[in-house]
Amino acid sequence: MRKPTIVLVALVAFALGSAITFLLARHNTSASAPASTSTSAGGKQALYWYDPMKPDQHFDHPGKSPFMDMQLVPKYAGESGSSDAGTVAIDPRLTQSLGVRTARAERGTLSRSIRATGIVAFDERAITTVSSRVAGIVEQLQVRAPLTQVKRGQALATVIAPDWTAAQEDYLALHRTNGNGLDALRSAARQRLVLLGMDEGSIRALDRSGRAQLRFAIAAPRDGVVAELSVRDGASVAMGAPIMTLNGLDTVWVNAAIAEADAGVLVPGATVTATFPAFPGERFNGTIEALLPDLDAATRTQRARVVLANPQHRLAPGMFANVEVASPAPATQVLVPSESVIETGTRNVVIVAEGKGRFRAQEVRLGAQAGGKTAVLDGIKDGEDIVLSGQFLIDSEASLSGTLARLGSGEMKTDSDMKEMDMGKDKADESKVAAPEQHLATGKVVSIDGTHWSIAADAIPSLDMGAMTMGFVVPAKLATPSIRPGQRVSFSFVRNADGDFEIVKIATLDEAKGAKP
Repeated sequence: MRKPTIVLVALVAFALGSAITFLLARHNTSASAPASTSTSAGGKQALYWYDPMKPDQHFDHPGKSPFMDMQLVPKYAGESGSSDAGTVAIDPRLTQSLGVRTARAERGTLSRSIRATGIVAFDERAITTVSSRVAGIVEQLQVRAPLTQVKRGQALATVIAPDWTAAQEDYLALHRTNGNGLDALRSAARQRLVLLGMDEGSIRALDRSGRAQLRFAIAAPRDGVVAELSVRDGASVAMGAPIMTLNGLDTVWVNAAIAEADAGVLVPGATVTATFPAFPGERFNGTIEALLPDLDAATRTQRARVVLANPQHRLAPGMFANVEVASPAPATQVLVPSESVIETGTRNVVIVAEGKGRFRAQEVRLGAQAGGKTAVLDGIKDGEDIVLSGQFLIDSEASLSGTLARLGSGEMKTDSDMKEMDMGKDKADESKVAAPEQHLATGKVVSIDGTHWSIAADAIPSLDMGAMTMGFVVPAKLATPSIRPGQRVSFSFVRNADGDFEIVKIATLDEAKGAKP
């Protein structure tokens, strides 16, 4: 080969080698450059890097995870999805997958209808005691058994009373005697007969016959039923001693057991409608006479005394009654659907939809509840959109960013504060054990083996993982009776102390409401 050709080949080889050496050096320099840069291509500041499968471990620089064969994922400042305190953002695709429904809080009145059960009892204001006005002997009882119904004026018993007969003789003797100055004595004798129980008709009959009666009949003073019979034939009775007790039936009481939670809205005079199994289809109207100051400690109910008219005497004591009380109409209040309220045990929370995938966990003070509506006394304004379904997953997302925890203290920490806590600068919280991070997911149940479930999960953004079939632990205390293999579910999970993925909340997804097929 000629010398110029050899020189040309040598130059080309040298140039290629230099280029390769330069590229390799640049690559090594780039790979070995400080990986602790905290700024991404989009200008976001990385707080730390972590392994999605072990998120409790934080690293100061990117690289490969020492636990799994995967790259570490950066955690950026402001990644909570909202710049507003107390607000979280959910990926709109996940929101659509969950079939989130909303409703508007509206001002209105909450009409409560209180239902209770009760037992019919005698109206104790209509109790009458029948007694003898004079001492005597019961010759004959015309009513011989308790609970016998009687009519006003009906003879109840015949009594032989010597004092009563003597009073008649004195009265007749004064009328037979002619003389001046006897009018006062005659009037006194007549008054004595009235006090001994003789009515005007009997006195006129005595005047006509001129003969004293040896026995007299005790009549019923009113319609009613014999509640108590105190004597029998031949018994001696003292003056004023009770012979029997009559209970009226024109009105009856219903002692209704009102739940403690409802007793506060009842007022005397409220209208009551009662129905009875003995008279299907019929409704009896009455009023609440009083809310008795006596609470049953076992049933946590308070008795309300309801007065019902009973003109036909069909309602009998002991009958079972269903009563419905219409409470007075309250002032207008902000009302939300009851299904939107999350009861945590220490506070009540609703999720407010602010639009564009932004949600706010709002603590509220609740009032009465009726007809699927709950009154909100404080925390929600008229016209705000409230989440009805999928709240528990949004609640979980809010818990991930610390929203609900910060509600209790009234302090919303920024991402800088969170970074300082992660770096150990917040000394007050160094002794506290961090709660396990929760992750949201949807998927299809593949199999259930006791507490071990297999779920074909969709992509999990919080773990930067694609769709895959994963194993989960479902604690026995987590009620899941309606979930079967083949159903699509939405759930949140954590990594427990044993390193397993443990489900903390789970519910079925309604395919007709936007869930993935």
